[in-house]
Amino acid sequence: MGMFARYLTLWVALCIIAGIALGHLFPGLFQALGHMEIARVNIPVALLIWLMIVPMLLKVDFTALHQVREHWRGIGVTLFINWAVKPFSMALLGWLFIGWLFRPYLPAGQIDSYIAGLIILAAAPCTAMVFVWSNLSNGDANFTLSQVALNDLIMVFAFAPIVAFLLGISAITIPWETLFISVVLYILIPVIAAQIWRSRIIRGGGPARLGRILHRLETPSILALLATLVLLFGFQGGQIIAHPIIIALLA
Repeated sequence: MGMFARYLTLWVALCIIAGIALGHLFPGLFQALGHMEIARVNIPVALLIWLMIVPMLLKVDFTALHQVREHWRGIGVTLFINWAVKPFSMALLGWLFIGWLFRPYLPAGQIDSYIAGLIILAAAPCTAMVFVWSNLSNGDANFTLSQVALNDLIMVFAFAPIVAFLLGISAITIPWETLFISVVLYILIPVIAAQIWRSRIIRGGGPARLGRILHRLETPSILALLATLVLLFGFQGGQIIAHPIIIALLA
């Protein structure tokens, strides 16, 4: 692992601080970037997320799905936690803490948005981090690939219905257009693009060429992650500085 990746936690912390500071110092710039959106989906962030996750998705081999039978216990536990426990437990925590315990300390008009954010966050397994932690822990590559491939396949079809269901029972208006565009932008397009690119790479030079390309894309992918953090925290820099107690409660 290179020095840059080794100290990723430090770079993440610095980018969060930088994003908050820049958002506070240059609110106009970040407001302009924040307004570049379709159905409340920010386009600059989407582009950075593509750059961040497509290299990770290049590692996904959907032909590895046949290996699910070899790891059915571990994958079964993962699927159960990801799709039967995590979204619903996070929604429960949102209702408990944001909707009840912390309600007196939060802006009344924003409570539904906070709960919706938790639900959306909980319903989206992070493919990129699965690869990161697998690499850091010297995990079984075949198990990781089969697990990620199956989860990505399920996510394409399950993300929007689960989010819509949980938002619905939370009496929160379901932003169907935003959900649809989010699924297309953050799941369908990256997965399809990565698989097309992967197949062309392997046809043109085999797994060795794929490995070389993945190695070259490692740093740009991490830089995209850091830039995404700067943008996201920059968008809310003024709010974070103005309302630190609210941010602490949500964190």
